[in-house]
Amino acid sequence: MLLKNAVIFNEEFETVKADILTEADRISAVGMVENAANESVFDLTGMTILPGFIDMHIHGCANADVGDAAPDTLETMSANLVKHGVTSFCPTSMTLSLELLQTVFANVRDTMNDVSGAYVQGINMEGPYIAMSKRGAQNPAYVRNPDKDEFRRLYDECGGIVRVVDIAPECEGGLEFIREVSAYCPVAIAHTAADYDEAKSAIEAGAGVVTHLYNAQSGLAHREPGVVGAAFDMAKSHNVYCELICDGHHIHPAALRIAFSQVGEDHSVIVSDSCEGADCPDGEYEIGGQKIFVRDGLARLESGTIAASTSNLHQELKNVISYGVPVKQAVKSVSINPAKAIRVDHETGSIAVGKRADLVVVDADWNIKMVIVRGEIKVNNL
Repeated sequence: MLLKNAVIFNEEFETVKADILTEADRISAVGMVENAANESVFDLTGMTILPGFIDMHIHGCANADVGDAAPDTLETMSANLVKHGVTSFCPTSMTLSLELLQTVFANVRDTMNDVSGAYVQGINMEGPYIAMSKRGAQNPAYVRNPDKDEFRRLYDECGGIVRVVDIAPECEGGLEFIREVSAYCPVAIAHTAADYDEAKSAIEAGAGVVTHLYNAQSGLAHREPGVVGAAFDMAKSHNVYCELICDGHHIHPAALRIAFSQVGEDHSVIVSDSCEGADCPDGEYEIGGQKIFVRDGLARLESGTIAASTSNLHQELKNVISYGVPVKQAVKSVSINPAKAIRVDHETGSIAVGKRADLVVVDADWNIKMVIVRGEIKVNNL
């Protein structure tokens, strides 16, 4: 397949006019490419090609919830997400019992290669190793301290497809967990009451991700910098990737601008953190076995706690650009940065020869015109 005459974001994420040639599931050439008789050629004059979006934190969408562990869950999510430019994703578990986590992980393992749209990178394990005081919408019945032996069992049983595991580092065994587990799986700081010094120690021990920055963690104050302050202070120097939910509800646009500026263009990651109510009408849904209520697109527990988003990466990308975040950083935040955070950047995340042909074509108004996943056209609105 040959994509001609578009503006692309190159390996350095600078915009240049170039053609892209794909062969099988890979990008085989970038530049000025001559037409070949056996190639499907698309003239994309006036359009821009972005790397495919990677959602590393998503619980559900389109009435499908990862925690249901139903045989068609991932296919439903995959088919929905690709319409929004997502070419790969990490189905994300909640705080559950060991037995339920085993069921969820086994379902991902057994069905992840049978999806038709966006493909599955692996599991994001958000719970249960979190702080009770910062549990948010996580089920308190299953909150427990980090357990590196339990995690290793889960990791091995599912074939090593966990791409990130979350912990509250101040909990008993937290730093030991980080030191051991980060050698083979990224560890994220999440749902935590840690102060600045505890978060700093976690980062120094090897934690490489901060889950949904600002949410369910200690905030930035001038005498108590908290987890947010540690992220601002150390993201660049310690290569920490900071998730941000950019739906306009979870974080004020001004706070988003500050965060994108402080963590830098190489360490901001846009995530949906969406629930099964995404792309659905307002109503009653579930997440992690708990009821949530979606009103005007905002999901809450019965207590009023914000539970998850109903957004998607395409909408959030447009949001942050409208908020004043630089376009280059916004695009990196849905592509190469999440790829690096989950350690798959050698395969995807940027437009480069040899990488998977995961591509999104947009027009001048950021409307999606085409989505290509591993060299196959999945959406064609040309």
